[in-house]
Amino acid sequence: MAIERTLSIIKPDAVEKNTIGGIIQLIEAADLKVKAAKMMHLTKRQAQGFYAVHKERPFFGELVEFMTRSPVVVMCLEGENAIQRYRDVMGATDPKKAADGTIRKKYGANIGENASHGSDAKETAAFEIGYFFPGLEIS
Repeated sequence: MAIERTLSIIKPDAVEKNTIGGIIQLIEAADLKVKAAKMMHLTKRQAQGFYAVHKERPFFGELVEFMTRSPVVVMCLEGENAIQRYRDVMGATDPKKAADGTIRKKYGANIGENASHGSDAKETAAFEIGYFFPGLEIS
């Protein structure tokens, strides 16, 4: 298996509920290493840029508003097959359909407020990690 990196965002709903530590425990239990992390309050411009791929979708404005309402925790994770492994740890987008023990099942409320974001492919991960951790910020 190849060592990969992926982006994780602990979304505003999970930060507001003070569940950061529980989410990081699930990440580490899956043998994913946190290579870089920061808490930040996204600006409208940052959220629009990050989610630009969804610009034409009807939920774009609501997504940007949600992601800017309070701080998020952004992390670069590393490990074997990290992209799929983290997606498995997150669970299905809809917390009602997520497997027991996953981030979204434990901490998500609904499809919109589902506690976490993760990259879905190598190309996406490269863009997303670079978006939040440019240059030499990752050890």
